[in-house]
Amino acid sequence: MTDTPSELSSSPSPSPTAATTTFTHREAKRVVLGLLVAIFLGGLEQTIVAVALPLMSADLSGVEYLAWVISGYLIAMTVATPIYGKLGDLYGRRLMLFSAIVIFLLSSVLCALATTMPVMILARVIQGIGGAGLLSVSQTIVGDIIAPRDRGRYQGYISTAFAIASVTGPVVGGLLTEYISWRWIFWINVPLCIVAYLTAHRALNNLPIPQLKRQIDYLGALWLTAGLTVLLIAISRVGHGAALAETLNVFLYVLAVVLLAIFVWQEKRAPDPIIPLMLLRNRTVAASSLMLFVAFVQMIGMTILIPLRLQMLTHAGADEAAVQLLPLSLSIPVGAWIAGLLMVKLGHYRRIQLAGTALLPIALALTAYTPANGTLLVILCTSLGGFGIGLLLPTSTVAAQNAVEHRHLGVATGVTSFARSLGAALGIAVLTAVLFALLNQYTPAGLSLSVSATDVIGEMVEGALQQAASEERQALVEAGTLAFRHVFLLSAAIALVGVLACLFAPDRRLSDKKPEVESH
Repeated sequence: MTDTPSELSSSPSPSPTAATTTFTHREAKRVVLGLLVAIFLGGLEQTIVAVALPLMSADLSGVEYLAWVISGYLIAMTVATPIYGKLGDLYGRRLMLFSAIVIFLLSSVLCALATTMPVMILARVIQGIGGAGLLSVSQTIVGDIIAPRDRGRYQGYISTAFAIASVTGPVVGGLLTEYISWRWIFWINVPLCIVAYLTAHRALNNLPIPQLKRQIDYLGALWLTAGLTVLLIAISRVGHGAALAETLNVFLYVLAVVLLAIFVWQEKRAPDPIIPLMLLRNRTVAASSLMLFVAFVQMIGMTILIPLRLQMLTHAGADEAAVQLLPLSLSIPVGAWIAGLLMVKLGHYRRIQLAGTALLPIALALTAYTPANGTLLVILCTSLGGFGIGLLLPTSTVAAQNAVEHRHLGVATGVTSFARSLGAALGIAVLTAVLFALLNQYTPAGLSLSVSATDVIGEMVEGALQQAASEERQALVEAGTLAFRHVFLLSAAIALVGVLACLFAPDRRLSDKKPEVESH
C-alpha cells in the first residue's frame, strides 16, 4: 500500500542550474552533533518550569496567572512552528536557526529578570517563538543532508536529546528551585544558547543559503496564528477553571472556527501557502502528524500529571515528584535509538510505528490503576509508555519527510513539528481541565478545605493534606485518586487514535539516495 502520485507534492522541480552540495558521513555527523544543544534547549524549556510554578507565582504576586506560564510558551511554539518551516525553505535553515537561538537567549534573560507575572508570560511567549525554531529547523536540517533510510539513526539522536530534555526538565527545575532560585531555570539558558550558537555556526558553514524569490504568505501566517491562539486560549481557560459553556468560551470557540476557516480559504488561493494543504492530503504526512500529535499529548501529559499526582496524594516534595519521571526520561531515548537502528536495517517504518502506538494505551491504562506511591509499578508503566513514544518520534518524522519532494522538506517537517507542539498544548489544556472538573465532582461537600480548579495546587500540594483532619484527608486522597484514574483512562482512549492512524498509513520503502542541498 503506497501513496498515489497525486498525493505527493506536485511543485516544479528545481532549476537545473541550481548548485548542489552533498554531505559526507563525517560532515553530516558533525552537523547533527552541532544541532543537539539547540534541540536540548527547545525541549528543556517546555517542562523545566513545571515544579517551580507555585514559588514563582507567589514571588511575582500572580497565582491566578500560574498556568499561563506553560500555556503561553506552548501556544507560541505551536503557531510559530510551521512558519519557521516555510521561512527555512525560503531563506535557508542556517539563518532561521541562528535567529531562533538569539530570540531564545534574549527572552530567557527577560524571564530571569521578570518582576511581574504579565512580564513573565510575555517573555515566555517570545521564548516559545524561539523554541519553535530550535526544534523544527534542526530536524529539517537533518532531512537536508541525510538519506531517508539513514535518517532514522540521526533522528533517533535528535529525538533522544529532545526526550531527555523534556522529561528531565522538571527534575532540573526542581533542583534549581529548591537549592538556588527559580530564576536560574532561565539563567541556565544563557551559556547553553552561546554553546548552541557556536557549535551550530561551525557545523553549518557548508550549508548553502538559497537565493529564492518567492512571495511569503503573510496573511496565511496571520490567520493561522490568530485562529490557533484563540482556540488554545479557550481550552486553557477551561483548564484554569472557566466553565466549558461559559459565554466568553463559546464566543472564543466560534471565533476560532471562523479564523481557521479563513486560513483554509487563504491557503487554497495563495500562490505559495505557509502550509500547502496538499501535504495534508498525503496519507503518510497526515497519519505521521496525527501519531506525533497523540504521542505528545501523552508525553507532556505524563510529564505533568505523574509528579502532580504524587505531590497531591502524598507528602512528596517537588524534587521527589520530579525524580519519579526518570524512568520516562530514560525509556524514550532508548525507544528512539532502537527505532532508528531498525529503520536503517529494515528500510521500513510501519511495523515500528504500530508497536509504539499499541504500547501507549496499554501503559496509560495500567497507570490509571497504579497507586501514586507504588514506585515499582509507576516505573514499569512509565517505562512502557516512554518506550512506545520513543518508537514513534523518529519513525513518524522520517516517514513524512520520505513522502514529499525535497523542495517541500522544510514545510513537511514543519507540519509534523506543528502537530507535536499542538498535541502538547491541547493535551495539557484538555487533560488538566478534565482533572480539575473531576476533582470538583468527586470531592465531598462540607469539607473545611475547598478544592477547585483554581486552588487545587495551593491547597492539595502545599497544605491541604497536612492541615486537614484525618477524615478530610482521606476524602481528598480518594477524590484525587479517582480523578487521576479517569484522566489516565481518557488519555489511553486518546492513544487509541494513534493505532488507527498507523493502520491507515501506507508503508513506503525508505530511499537510500542522499539528498542534494540546493543553492540558487
